[in-house]
Order: sequence, then C-alpha cells, then structure tokens
Amino acid sequence: MDKQYSISDFARRISRSASTVRPWERSGLLKSKRLASGHRYFDEGDVRWILGKADRKRLTVVYCWVSSHGQKDDLQAQIT
Repeated sequence: MDKQYSISDFARRISRSASTVRPWERSGLLKSKRLASGHRYFDEGDVRWILGKADRKRLTVVYCWVSSHGQKDDLQAQIT
C-alpha cells in the first residue's frame, strides 16, 4: 500500500505550501481520498502524478521594469 500524506505532508513532498494545494483540490485538479475518520489524504501516486504534470508545464516568468518613459529602450533591451 502506498504511503498516505496529509495535505501539509503532501505539499511539503511536492515543494509547495498547503495553501497552494487546497485550491487545487477545490478546483478538481487533485482529488483527495478519505480515511474512515474523514481526514483527507494523498498517496504516492498523487505525488508522482503532480510532479510529472509540473515537469511538463513548467513556465518561466520574467519581470521587466524601468522607472521612466525615457528608459523605454532599456525596457526593450531587458525583454530581449
């Protein structure tokens, strides 16, 4: 049987915060399982699935900024 992770343990395992994982679950991206006690948990299959998905959809975000309109050429250089 796969190891069972609480939301906080699962989040740590995938290098995210629990506050990131909760909306994923609410939106249906992740589906937790329930223990007889009603507590939610994720298993190793969920870890493998989300990490594999993250590898395929990795994005890089770049922030470019200048402090005045006169530096517009500098902004274009940053973007390039």
